[in-house]
Amino acid sequence: MKQFGKAKHIHFVGIGGIGMSGLAELLINLGYIVSGSDLKDSAATRRLKGLGCQVFKGHDGHNVQEADVVVYSSAIGLRNPEILRAKEGYVPVIPRAEMLSELMRLKYGVAIAGAHGKTTTTSMVASILTRGDLDPTVVIGGRLDIWGGSNAKLGQGDVLVAEADESDGSFLTLSPTIAVVTNIDHEHMEHYGSMEAIRQTFVDFINKIPFYGTAILCQDNEEIQGIIPQLKKRYITYGMSTQADLRGKDLKNEKWGTSLEVIYQNHSMGRISVGIPGEHNALNALAATAVGLELDLKMGVIREGLTALGGLARRLQIKGERNGVLFMDDYGHHPTEIMATLKTVKACRPEKRLVVVFQPHRYTRTQALLDRFVIAFNDADFLMVTPIYPAGEQPIEGITAEYLVKGIKEHGHKEVLLCPDLEEVVPMLEKLMQPGDLVLTLGAGNIYREGERFLEP
Repeated sequence: MKQFGKAKHIHFVGIGGIGMSGLAELLINLGYIVSGSDLKDSAATRRLKGLGCQVFKGHDGHNVQEADVVVYSSAIGLRNPEILRAKEGYVPVIPRAEMLSELMRLKYGVAIAGAHGKTTTTSMVASILTRGDLDPTVVIGGRLDIWGGSNAKLGQGDVLVAEADESDGSFLTLSPTIAVVTNIDHEHMEHYGSMEAIRQTFVDFINKIPFYGTAILCQDNEEIQGIIPQLKKRYITYGMSTQADLRGKDLKNEKWGTSLEVIYQNHSMGRISVGIPGEHNALNALAATAVGLELDLKMGVIREGLTALGGLARRLQIKGERNGVLFMDDYGHHPTEIMATLKTVKACRPEKRLVVVFQPHRYTRTQALLDRFVIAFNDADFLMVTPIYPAGEQPIEGITAEYLVKGIKEHGHKEVLLCPDLEEVVPMLEKLMQPGDLVLTLGAGNIYREGERFLEP
């Protein structure tokens, strides 16, 4: 990859974020001087420090004094003191997506977008391309054991695979040759304001690909079906639907995995298997398969790549067992994701009592999707709701965990309990647990730590 002119020192505001830390690690491996700041210490910041990155705790204008470029994420407000100081000193300040776009511009870009399934699909694509000896560069929103727990990999090949964050529309700066859209859903309304705006943004994203590029779209998603007439670029569809160009059939959940037969252009391509269960993950595997075929990889290579991936951190991840209680963790934080996850767990282990510990993520999301959250937990035998994880947001009056619990009860769930503080999760679980139970910590915040605390000897 080419150097960014005279920009040698790159500073990340909010460097501990999952997307920011991966990009920072990639740039360290490219030979740049990288620094960053975050409000708290984390596994991500500790890993970056180990790679030679200077990480400041807290945000302060002095942190950017040596920076040539300052990068910020969608979680960082533009009144952040580091951003203000950089602008005062005429230092370029750019969103994370713009930095990713510059890296992608120098490669054959594959971008995975959509409301749900981006991280899993990106991981699958990365594993397939690696098995196909394409040695891709990858930036992802989750940590992979096959890369030593990293969420980024610098490859020597021509392909860059990246997760495209649609939360603030900045993914429109990306320039992929292959654009995957897993689904479109009612999400990030604090930015978009309406479903029409979300649909139009995805139309724009797809229509930006070059004339020689390809969009890979989920036929099973009604919102995607709705935008297809507006598309001007070549696309192929995938799904369980018989109308999809690449479709799956005979899906089987095999304990903690999934297998299905793949049909492409009316020809059977054999079966594929992935190490995470559920129809939603079967769809992700079909999307990754479509990318592999588009890059002229053989079906045997694709099959091996999917099998090699195994499980993913925070995606139906088995964390351990204590006193006959199995602990799992999942990142699901949107009602659509929650329902798919709970349905999958119940299908895989129907004999177990499913105890869910849910940490709502963001006040704006809880408010916008309240009518869907209150009916999302029907497959949980017992539900515990913790305080809302703010993710940098200010509280919204009346939008609380208590209000959510009240709504869930009013919609017929008989076993739901409010946990007033994260510190109370483990003591409450100690009283509730029975041998044979399955506990699932659920949410995009830090709820996974409570499951880990319970498992500590």
